[in-house]
Amino acid sequence: MHLSLDPRRGDSQLVGGREQRESVTVVPAPERDHVVAASETVTLVLDEDSPLPENAADVEDLVRLLRGHVVQLGARTALGSPVLVRAQRLRSKSIPEGYMPSRVYLVKLAEATQELMAHVDRGGPGPIRAKRGRRWQKPKINLLRGTVFAVALACLIFAASVPRT
Repeated sequence: MHLSLDPRRGDSQLVGGREQRESVTVVPAPERDHVVAASETVTLVLDEDSPLPENAADVEDLVRLLRGHVVQLGARTALGSPVLVRAQRLRSKSIPEGYMPSRVYLVKLAEATQELMAHVDRGGPGPIRAKRGRRWQKPKINLLRGTVFAVALACLIFAASVPRT
Protein backbone atom coordinates (compact mmCIF):
# COMPACT_ATOMS: atom_id res chain seq x y z
CA MET A 1 0.00 0.00 0.00
CA HIS A 2 1.55 3.26 -1.13
CA LEU A 3 -0.13 6.55 -0.31
CA SER A 4 0.55 9.18 -2.92
CA LEU A 5 0.48 12.74 -1.64
CA ASP A 6 0.65 14.26 -5.14
CA PRO A 7 -2.21 16.60 -6.03
CA ARG A 8 -4.73 15.11 -8.44
CA ARG A 9 -7.36 16.43 -10.77
CA GLY A 10 -10.93 15.21 -10.61
CA ASP A 11 -10.20 12.50 -13.19
CA SER A 12 -7.33 11.09 -11.04
CA GLN A 13 -4.54 12.43 -13.23
CA LEU A 14 -1.46 13.77 -11.53
CA VAL A 15 -1.07 17.53 -11.64
CA GLY A 16 2.26 19.31 -11.98
CA GLY A 17 4.45 16.37 -12.99
CA ARG A 18 7.50 16.58 -15.23
CA GLU A 19 5.38 15.85 -18.30
CA GLN A 20 2.98 18.70 -17.61
CA ARG A 21 1.74 19.92 -20.98
CA GLU A 22 -0.75 22.58 -19.99
CA SER A 23 -0.89 24.96 -17.09
CA VAL A 24 -3.43 24.11 -14.44
CA THR A 25 -5.03 26.82 -12.37
CA VAL A 26 -5.12 25.75 -8.75
CA VAL A 27 -8.28 26.82 -7.01
CA PRO A 28 -8.15 26.61 -3.22
CA ALA A 29 -10.45 23.87 -2.02
CA PRO A 30 -13.03 24.73 0.61
CA GLU A 31 -11.76 23.91 4.07
CA ARG A 32 -12.76 20.42 5.11
CA ASP A 33 -14.12 19.56 8.47
CA HIS A 34 -11.33 18.15 10.64
CA VAL A 35 -13.57 15.43 12.04
CA VAL A 36 -14.43 14.14 8.56
CA ALA A 37 -10.79 14.16 7.45
CA ALA A 38 -9.71 12.35 10.62
CA SER A 39 -12.53 9.84 10.16
CA GLU A 40 -11.27 8.97 6.69
CA THR A 41 -7.73 8.38 7.94
CA VAL A 42 -8.89 6.34 10.93
CA THR A 43 -11.09 4.23 8.66
CA LEU A 44 -8.09 3.64 6.41
CA VAL A 45 -6.19 2.22 9.38
CA LEU A 46 -8.89 0.44 11.41
CA ASP A 47 -11.29 -0.83 8.74
CA GLU A 48 -11.35 -4.61 8.41
CA ASP A 49 -11.16 -4.43 4.61
CA SER A 50 -8.19 -2.06 4.45
CA PRO A 51 -4.83 -3.78 3.95
CA LEU A 52 -1.95 -3.42 6.38
CA PRO A 53 0.75 -0.96 5.33
CA GLU A 54 3.38 -2.78 3.29
CA ASN A 55 6.48 -0.89 4.33
CA ALA A 56 7.81 1.52 6.94
CA ALA A 57 7.22 4.56 4.69
CA ASP A 58 3.49 3.79 4.56
CA VAL A 59 3.36 3.50 8.35
CA GLU A 60 5.21 6.82 8.69
CA ASP A 61 2.78 8.52 6.29
CA LEU A 62 -0.26 7.26 8.21
CA VAL A 63 1.28 8.17 11.58
CA ARG A 64 2.07 11.68 10.29
CA LEU A 65 -1.54 12.11 9.13
CA LEU A 66 -2.94 10.86 12.44
CA ARG A 67 -0.61 13.12 14.42
CA GLY A 68 -1.83 16.08 12.38
CA HIS A 69 -5.44 15.13 13.11
CA VAL A 70 -4.68 14.94 16.84
CA VAL A 71 -3.28 18.48 16.70
CA GLN A 72 -6.27 19.82 14.73
CA LEU A 73 -8.85 18.11 16.93
CA GLY A 74 -6.94 19.02 20.08
CA ALA A 75 -7.43 22.69 19.25
CA ARG A 76 -11.18 22.09 19.49
CA THR A 77 -10.95 20.32 22.86
CA ALA A 78 -10.44 21.69 26.37
CA LEU A 79 -6.91 21.41 27.71
CA GLY A 80 -6.41 18.63 30.22
CA SER A 81 -9.23 16.47 28.87
CA PRO A 82 -8.31 12.78 29.47
CA VAL A 83 -9.03 11.88 25.86
CA LEU A 84 -6.78 14.67 24.61
CA VAL A 85 -3.99 13.83 27.07
CA ARG A 86 -3.99 10.17 25.95
CA ALA A 87 -3.91 11.13 22.27
CA GLN A 88 -1.13 13.68 22.83
CA ARG A 89 0.90 11.16 24.82
CA LEU A 90 0.67 8.63 21.97
CA ARG A 91 1.37 11.37 19.43
CA SER A 92 4.62 12.36 21.14
CA LYS A 93 6.06 8.82 21.12
CA SER A 94 8.36 7.81 18.32
CA ILE A 95 7.44 5.02 15.93
CA PRO A 96 8.83 1.73 17.27
CA GLU A 97 11.23 -0.31 15.15
CA GLY A 98 10.07 -3.60 13.70
CA TYR A 99 7.09 -4.79 11.70
CA MET A 100 4.61 -5.68 14.45
CA PRO A 101 5.45 -2.96 17.02
CA SER A 102 5.07 -0.22 14.39
CA ARG A 103 1.67 -1.57 13.27
CA VAL A 104 0.49 -1.89 16.88
CA TYR A 105 1.53 1.72 17.52
CA LEU A 106 -0.33 2.81 14.37
CA VAL A 107 -3.52 1.07 15.50
CA LYS A 108 -3.28 2.54 19.03
CA LEU A 109 -2.80 6.04 17.60
CA ALA A 110 -5.77 5.53 15.27
CA GLU A 111 -7.94 4.38 18.20
CA ALA A 112 -6.90 7.40 20.28
CA THR A 113 -7.71 9.68 17.34
CA GLN A 114 -11.09 7.97 16.98
CA GLU A 115 -11.86 8.63 20.67
CA LEU A 116 -10.84 12.26 20.26
CA MET A 117 -13.07 12.55 17.17
CA ALA A 118 -16.02 11.16 19.11
CA HIS A 119 -15.35 13.61 21.94
CA VAL A 120 -15.28 16.58 19.56
CA ASP A 121 -18.27 15.27 17.59
CA ARG A 122 -20.57 14.93 20.59
CA GLY A 123 -19.68 18.46 21.64
CA GLY A 124 -17.39 17.85 24.55
CA PRO A 125 -16.13 20.89 26.38
CA GLY A 126 -14.56 23.20 23.84
CA PRO A 127 -11.38 25.19 24.21
CA ILE A 128 -11.39 27.84 26.89
CA ARG A 129 -11.89 31.28 25.38
CA ALA A 130 -11.73 34.67 26.94
CA LYS A 131 -15.14 36.24 27.47
CA ARG A 132 -15.90 38.98 25.05
CA GLY A 133 -18.54 41.62 25.00
CA ARG A 134 -21.80 41.11 23.20
CA ARG A 135 -21.31 40.32 19.54
CA TRP A 136 -23.84 41.78 17.19
CA GLN A 137 -24.97 39.82 14.20
CA LYS A 138 -24.27 41.34 10.85
CA PRO A 139 -27.61 42.53 9.47
CA LYS A 140 -28.89 41.09 6.22
CA ILE A 141 -28.84 43.38 3.19
CA ASN A 142 -32.65 43.25 2.78
CA LEU A 143 -33.08 44.39 6.37
CA LEU A 144 -30.86 47.38 5.68
CA ARG A 145 -32.76 48.20 2.50
CA GLY A 146 -36.09 48.00 4.35
CA THR A 147 -34.81 50.25 7.13
CA VAL A 148 -33.60 52.88 4.65
CA PHE A 149 -36.92 52.72 2.82
CA ALA A 150 -38.90 53.14 6.07
CA VAL A 151 -36.80 56.13 7.14
CA ALA A 152 -37.17 57.75 3.70
CA LEU A 153 -40.93 57.17 3.75
CA ALA A 154 -41.17 58.66 7.27
CA CYS A 155 -39.23 61.74 6.11
CA LEU A 156 -41.52 62.11 3.07
CA ILE A 157 -44.66 61.87 5.22
CA PHE A 158 -43.25 64.37 7.71
CA ALA A 159 -42.31 66.79 4.91
CA ALA A 160 -45.78 66.50 3.38
CA SER A 161 -47.52 67.13 6.71
CA VAL A 162 -45.66 70.36 7.50
CA PRO A 163 -47.92 73.34 6.57
CA ARG A 164 -46.62 75.67 3.87
CA THR A 165 -46.40 79.35 4.61
